[in-house]
Amino acid sequence: MTGAVLRVGTRASALARAQTAQTIAPLGAGVEIVPVVTHGDRSAAPLARLGGTGVFVSALRDALLGGLIDVAVHSFKDLPTEPAAGVALAAVPPREDPRDALVARDGLTLAELPAGARVGTGSPRRAAQLLAARADLAVVAVRGNVDTRLGKVGGELDAVLLALAGLTRLGRADAVTDLLDPLSFLPAPAQGALAIECRSDDAATRVALARLDHPDTRAAACAERAVLAGLRAGCTAPVGALATVLAAPADRRLVLNGSVTRPDGGFAVTGSATGPITDAEAIGRRLAADLLARGADTILGRLP
Repeated sequence: MTGAVLRVGTRASALARAQTAQTIAPLGAGVEIVPVVTHGDRSAAPLARLGGTGVFVSALRDALLGGLIDVAVHSFKDLPTEPAAGVALAAVPPREDPRDALVARDGLTLAELPAGARVGTGSPRRAAQLLAARADLAVVAVRGNVDTRLGKVGGELDAVLLALAGLTRLGRADAVTDLLDPLSFLPAPAQGALAIECRSDDAATRVALARLDHPDTRAAACAERAVLAGLRAGCTAPVGALATVLAAPADRRLVLNGSVTRPDGGFAVTGSATGPITDAEAIGRRLAADLLARGADTILGRLP
Protein backbone atom coordinates (compact mmCIF):
# COMPACT_ATOMS: atom_id res chain seq x y z
CA MET A 1 0.00 0.00 0.00
CA THR A 2 1.95 2.97 -1.31
CA GLY A 3 -0.26 5.91 -0.34
CA ALA A 4 -3.61 7.07 0.94
CA VAL A 5 -5.43 5.62 -2.09
CA LEU A 6 -5.59 1.86 -2.57
CA ARG A 7 -5.29 1.19 -6.31
CA VAL A 8 -7.29 -1.91 -7.26
CA GLY A 9 -6.59 -3.43 -10.66
CA THR A 10 -9.16 -5.41 -12.59
CA ARG A 11 -9.83 -6.55 -16.13
CA ALA A 12 -11.46 -3.84 -18.20
CA SER A 13 -14.65 -5.78 -19.04
CA ALA A 14 -18.00 -4.66 -17.65
CA LEU A 15 -18.30 -7.87 -15.65
CA ALA A 16 -14.83 -7.57 -14.13
CA ARG A 17 -15.40 -3.93 -13.16
CA ALA A 18 -18.81 -4.73 -11.67
CA GLN A 19 -17.63 -7.65 -9.58
CA THR A 20 -14.59 -5.72 -8.41
CA ALA A 21 -16.67 -2.73 -7.33
CA GLN A 22 -19.09 -4.99 -5.45
CA THR A 23 -16.27 -6.89 -3.77
CA ILE A 24 -14.21 -3.95 -2.52
CA ALA A 25 -17.18 -1.86 -1.38
CA PRO A 26 -16.66 -2.90 2.29
CA LEU A 27 -13.25 -1.19 2.20
CA GLY A 28 -15.03 2.17 2.00
CA ALA A 29 -13.51 5.37 0.63
CA GLY A 30 -9.94 5.75 -0.53
CA VAL A 31 -10.11 3.07 -3.22
CA GLU A 32 -9.47 3.62 -6.93
CA ILE A 33 -10.38 0.99 -9.54
CA VAL A 34 -7.77 0.72 -12.30
CA PRO A 35 -8.87 -1.18 -15.46
CA VAL A 36 -6.11 -3.30 -17.03
CA VAL A 37 -6.45 -4.80 -20.51
CA THR A 38 -5.19 -8.40 -20.57
CA HIS A 39 -4.04 -10.63 -23.43
CA GLY A 40 -7.28 -12.60 -23.21
CA ASP A 41 -9.28 -9.39 -23.61
CA ARG A 42 -7.38 -8.26 -26.70
CA SER A 43 -7.76 -11.53 -28.63
CA ALA A 44 -10.94 -13.06 -30.04
CA ALA A 45 -9.28 -16.47 -30.46
CA PRO A 46 -10.65 -19.47 -28.51
CA LEU A 47 -9.14 -19.73 -25.04
CA ALA A 48 -7.67 -23.16 -25.75
CA ARG A 49 -5.75 -21.68 -28.70
CA LEU A 50 -4.49 -18.79 -26.57
CA GLY A 51 -3.09 -21.26 -24.09
CA GLY A 52 -5.87 -20.72 -21.58
CA THR A 53 -3.99 -20.58 -18.31
CA GLY A 54 -3.03 -17.07 -17.29
CA VAL A 55 -4.30 -15.17 -20.33
CA PHE A 56 -6.50 -12.98 -18.11
CA VAL A 57 -4.02 -12.84 -15.23
CA SER A 58 -0.45 -12.02 -16.29
CA ALA A 59 -1.07 -8.34 -17.16
CA LEU A 60 -2.69 -7.73 -13.78
CA ARG A 61 0.15 -9.44 -11.95
CA ASP A 62 2.72 -7.47 -13.95
CA ALA A 63 0.95 -4.23 -12.97
CA LEU A 64 0.90 -5.36 -9.35
CA LEU A 65 4.56 -6.31 -9.19
CA GLY A 66 5.49 -3.17 -11.15
CA GLY A 67 3.84 -0.95 -8.55
CA LEU A 68 1.14 0.39 -10.88
CA ILE A 69 -1.59 -1.10 -8.67
CA ASP A 70 -1.70 -2.27 -5.06
CA VAL A 71 -4.37 -4.98 -5.42
CA ALA A 72 -5.47 -7.28 -8.25
CA VAL A 73 -8.94 -8.82 -8.40
CA HIS A 74 -9.34 -11.96 -10.51
CA SER A 75 -11.97 -14.55 -11.24
CA PHE A 76 -10.37 -17.31 -9.17
CA LYS A 77 -10.97 -19.90 -11.90
CA ASP A 78 -8.66 -17.93 -14.25
CA LEU A 79 -5.59 -18.17 -11.99
CA PRO A 80 -2.82 -20.64 -12.82
CA THR A 81 -2.53 -23.24 -10.07
CA GLU A 82 1.20 -22.60 -9.60
CA PRO A 83 2.06 -19.90 -7.03
CA ALA A 84 3.44 -16.61 -8.37
CA ALA A 85 6.64 -15.19 -6.87
CA GLY A 86 6.08 -11.98 -4.95
CA VAL A 87 2.28 -12.31 -4.96
CA ALA A 88 0.03 -13.21 -2.01
CA LEU A 89 -3.56 -14.45 -2.08
CA ALA A 90 -4.82 -11.88 0.42
CA ALA A 91 -8.54 -12.69 0.36
CA VAL A 92 -11.18 -14.93 -1.16
CA PRO A 93 -14.56 -13.22 -0.65
CA PRO A 94 -17.87 -15.07 -0.25
CA ARG A 95 -18.67 -17.06 -3.36
CA GLU A 96 -21.50 -16.31 -5.77
CA ASP A 97 -23.66 -19.23 -6.97
CA PRO A 98 -21.24 -21.53 -8.89
CA ARG A 99 -23.80 -23.14 -11.21
CA ASP A 100 -23.91 -22.91 -15.00
CA ALA A 101 -26.95 -21.22 -16.51
CA LEU A 102 -28.68 -21.67 -19.86
CA VAL A 103 -30.15 -18.68 -21.66
CA ALA A 104 -32.32 -19.97 -24.52
CA ARG A 105 -34.81 -18.57 -26.99
CA ASP A 106 -38.48 -18.80 -26.14
CA GLY A 107 -37.73 -19.63 -22.50
CA LEU A 108 -36.59 -23.16 -23.34
CA THR A 109 -34.82 -25.41 -20.84
CA LEU A 110 -31.96 -27.72 -21.79
CA ALA A 111 -34.33 -30.69 -22.00
CA GLU A 112 -36.71 -28.72 -24.23
CA LEU A 113 -34.17 -27.62 -26.83
CA PRO A 114 -34.91 -29.35 -30.15
CA ALA A 115 -32.45 -31.77 -31.71
CA GLY A 116 -29.76 -29.88 -33.60
CA ALA A 117 -30.20 -26.71 -31.55
CA ARG A 118 -27.10 -24.48 -31.65
CA VAL A 119 -25.74 -23.78 -28.16
CA GLY A 120 -22.85 -21.36 -27.71
CA THR A 121 -20.08 -21.60 -25.14
CA GLY A 122 -16.43 -20.63 -24.94
CA SER A 123 -15.63 -23.36 -22.41
CA PRO A 124 -14.33 -26.81 -23.44
CA ARG A 125 -15.70 -28.15 -20.13
CA ARG A 126 -19.20 -26.85 -20.79
CA ALA A 127 -19.07 -28.12 -24.37
CA ALA A 128 -18.10 -31.62 -23.24
CA GLN A 129 -20.73 -31.71 -20.51
CA LEU A 130 -23.43 -30.46 -22.89
CA LEU A 131 -22.62 -33.20 -25.38
CA ALA A 132 -22.60 -35.78 -22.59
CA ALA A 133 -26.14 -34.73 -21.67
CA ARG A 134 -27.43 -34.03 -25.19
CA ALA A 135 -25.35 -35.56 -27.96
CA ASP A 136 -27.92 -34.25 -30.47
CA LEU A 137 -27.02 -30.61 -29.83
CA ALA A 138 -24.65 -28.54 -32.00
CA VAL A 139 -22.13 -26.83 -29.73
CA VAL A 140 -20.77 -23.57 -31.17
CA ALA A 141 -17.60 -21.90 -29.87
CA VAL A 142 -18.22 -18.28 -28.89
CA ARG A 143 -16.16 -15.53 -27.25
CA GLY A 144 -17.08 -12.03 -26.19
CA ASN A 145 -18.62 -10.27 -23.23
CA VAL A 146 -21.90 -11.31 -21.63
CA ASP A 147 -24.04 -8.87 -23.61
CA THR A 148 -22.44 -9.99 -26.89
CA ARG A 149 -23.21 -13.62 -26.13
CA LEU A 150 -26.75 -12.93 -24.98
CA GLY A 151 -27.32 -10.92 -28.15
CA LYS A 152 -26.71 -14.02 -30.27
CA VAL A 153 -29.64 -15.90 -28.70
CA GLY A 154 -32.64 -16.06 -31.01
CA GLY A 155 -30.46 -15.22 -34.00
CA GLU A 156 -27.42 -17.31 -34.89
CA LEU A 157 -27.79 -19.34 -31.68
CA ASP A 158 -30.67 -21.07 -29.95
CA ALA A 159 -29.01 -20.74 -26.55
CA VAL A 160 -25.81 -19.88 -24.73
CA LEU A 161 -24.35 -21.42 -21.59
CA LEU A 162 -22.76 -19.06 -19.09
CA ALA A 163 -21.75 -18.86 -15.44
CA LEU A 164 -24.69 -17.81 -13.28
CA ALA A 165 -22.29 -15.80 -11.12
CA GLY A 166 -21.44 -13.41 -13.95
CA LEU A 167 -25.07 -12.92 -14.92
CA THR A 168 -25.99 -12.22 -11.30
CA ARG A 169 -23.20 -9.69 -10.80
CA LEU A 170 -24.30 -7.86 -13.94
CA GLY A 171 -27.96 -7.88 -12.93
CA ARG A 172 -28.85 -10.18 -15.83
CA ALA A 173 -29.96 -13.29 -13.94
CA ASP A 174 -33.52 -12.67 -15.18
CA ALA A 175 -32.36 -13.86 -18.63
CA VAL A 176 -31.73 -17.41 -17.35
CA THR A 177 -34.13 -20.05 -18.68
CA ASP A 178 -32.55 -23.08 -16.97
CA LEU A 179 -30.16 -23.63 -14.07
CA LEU A 180 -28.07 -26.75 -14.53
CA ASP A 181 -27.72 -29.30 -11.73
CA PRO A 182 -24.22 -28.68 -10.32
CA LEU A 183 -23.61 -32.37 -9.66
CA SER A 184 -24.46 -33.35 -13.24
CA PHE A 185 -22.75 -30.27 -14.68
CA LEU A 186 -19.86 -29.79 -12.28
CA PRO A 187 -18.63 -26.20 -12.63
CA ALA A 188 -15.07 -25.16 -13.31
CA PRO A 189 -12.85 -25.30 -10.23
CA ALA A 190 -13.44 -22.09 -8.20
CA GLN A 191 -16.23 -20.88 -10.52
CA GLY A 192 -18.13 -18.05 -8.88
CA ALA A 193 -15.26 -17.21 -6.52
CA LEU A 194 -12.91 -14.23 -6.71
CA ALA A 195 -9.22 -14.05 -5.78
CA ILE A 196 -7.78 -10.84 -4.38
CA GLU A 197 -4.00 -10.56 -4.61
CA CYS A 198 -1.44 -8.07 -3.36
CA ARG A 199 2.34 -7.98 -3.18
CA SER A 200 3.56 -10.47 -0.59
CA ASP A 201 5.75 -7.83 1.08
CA ASP A 202 2.90 -5.30 1.41
CA ALA A 203 1.85 -6.03 4.99
CA ALA A 204 -0.47 -3.02 5.32
CA THR A 205 -2.54 -3.99 2.29
CA ARG A 206 -2.73 -7.62 3.41
CA VAL A 207 -4.17 -6.46 6.73
CA ALA A 208 -6.67 -4.16 4.97
CA LEU A 209 -7.85 -6.95 2.67
CA ALA A 210 -8.16 -9.60 5.39
CA ARG A 211 -11.66 -8.37 6.27
CA LEU A 212 -12.85 -9.50 2.80
CA ASP A 213 -11.76 -13.11 3.28
CA HIS A 214 -14.36 -15.87 3.68
CA PRO A 215 -12.60 -18.99 5.05
CA ASP A 216 -15.20 -21.52 3.84
CA THR A 217 -15.07 -20.14 0.29
CA ARG A 218 -11.26 -20.16 0.38
CA ALA A 219 -11.20 -23.79 1.53
CA ALA A 220 -13.73 -24.93 -1.08
CA ALA A 221 -12.03 -23.09 -3.95
CA CYS A 222 -8.56 -24.28 -2.94
CA ALA A 223 -9.78 -27.90 -2.76
CA GLU A 224 -11.27 -27.61 -6.26
CA ARG A 225 -8.12 -26.02 -7.66
CA ALA A 226 -6.01 -28.75 -6.05
CA VAL A 227 -7.92 -31.21 -8.26
CA LEU A 228 -6.87 -29.18 -11.31
CA ALA A 229 -3.27 -29.02 -10.13
CA GLY A 230 -3.19 -32.74 -9.34
CA LEU A 231 -4.48 -33.51 -12.83
CA ARG A 232 -1.76 -31.24 -14.30
CA ALA A 233 -4.54 -29.55 -16.28
CA GLY A 234 -5.16 -25.91 -17.16
CA CYS A 235 -8.26 -23.79 -16.70
CA THR A 236 -9.50 -24.66 -20.22
CA ALA A 237 -9.40 -28.44 -19.62
CA PRO A 238 -12.76 -30.29 -19.45
CA VAL A 239 -12.45 -30.60 -15.67
CA GLY A 240 -15.25 -29.90 -13.22
CA ALA A 241 -15.02 -29.71 -9.44
CA LEU A 242 -17.28 -28.52 -6.65
CA ALA A 243 -16.67 -28.56 -2.90
CA THR A 244 -19.35 -28.18 -0.25
CA VAL A 245 -18.57 -27.31 3.35
CA LEU A 246 -20.79 -29.15 5.81
CA ALA A 247 -22.12 -26.70 8.36
CA ALA A 248 -22.41 -29.00 11.39
CA PRO A 249 -20.38 -27.24 14.13
CA ALA A 250 -19.06 -30.50 15.52
CA ASP A 251 -17.96 -31.84 12.13
CA ARG A 252 -16.44 -29.18 9.88
CA ARG A 253 -15.97 -31.35 6.82
CA LEU A 254 -15.62 -30.71 3.13
CA VAL A 255 -17.23 -32.86 0.44
CA LEU A 256 -15.58 -32.58 -2.97
CA ASN A 257 -16.88 -33.90 -6.31
CA GLY A 258 -14.84 -33.92 -9.51
CA SER A 259 -15.08 -34.98 -13.14
CA VAL A 260 -13.08 -35.13 -16.34
CA THR A 261 -15.23 -35.40 -19.48
CA ARG A 262 -14.08 -36.48 -22.93
CA PRO A 263 -14.45 -33.52 -25.35
CA ASP A 264 -17.09 -35.34 -27.42
CA GLY A 265 -19.08 -36.08 -24.27
CA GLY A 266 -18.81 -39.81 -24.84
CA PHE A 267 -17.16 -40.71 -21.55
CA ALA A 268 -16.42 -39.15 -18.17
CA VAL A 269 -14.44 -40.10 -15.09
CA THR A 270 -16.11 -38.90 -11.91
CA GLY A 271 -15.32 -39.22 -8.23
CA SER A 272 -15.61 -37.70 -4.79
CA ALA A 273 -13.59 -37.28 -1.63
CA THR A 274 -14.21 -35.91 1.82
CA GLY A 275 -12.27 -34.88 4.89
CA PRO A 276 -11.74 -32.12 7.46
CA ILE A 277 -12.00 -28.60 6.08
CA THR A 278 -8.47 -27.97 7.34
CA ASP A 279 -7.21 -30.54 4.81
CA ALA A 280 -8.86 -28.89 1.79
CA GLU A 281 -5.89 -29.05 -0.60
CA ALA A 282 -4.99 -32.60 0.43
CA ILE A 283 -8.57 -33.68 -0.30
CA GLY A 284 -8.27 -32.16 -3.77
CA ARG A 285 -4.98 -33.91 -4.46
CA ARG A 286 -6.45 -37.21 -3.29
CA LEU A 287 -9.41 -36.87 -5.63
CA ALA A 288 -7.12 -35.97 -8.54
CA ALA A 289 -5.04 -39.10 -7.92
CA ASP A 290 -8.21 -41.20 -7.91
CA LEU A 291 -9.40 -39.68 -11.20
CA LEU A 292 -5.99 -40.28 -12.80
CA ALA A 293 -5.96 -43.88 -11.62
CA ARG A 294 -9.29 -44.43 -13.37
CA GLY A 295 -8.38 -42.99 -16.77
CA ALA A 296 -8.47 -39.19 -16.59
CA ASP A 297 -5.02 -38.97 -18.21
CA THR A 298 -6.36 -40.63 -21.34
CA ILE A 299 -9.24 -38.17 -21.57
CA LEU A 300 -6.83 -35.25 -21.13
CA GLY A 301 -4.79 -36.53 -24.07
CA ARG A 302 -1.95 -38.04 -22.07
CA LEU A 303 -1.13 -41.73 -21.94
CA PRO A 304 -0.74 -43.07 -18.39
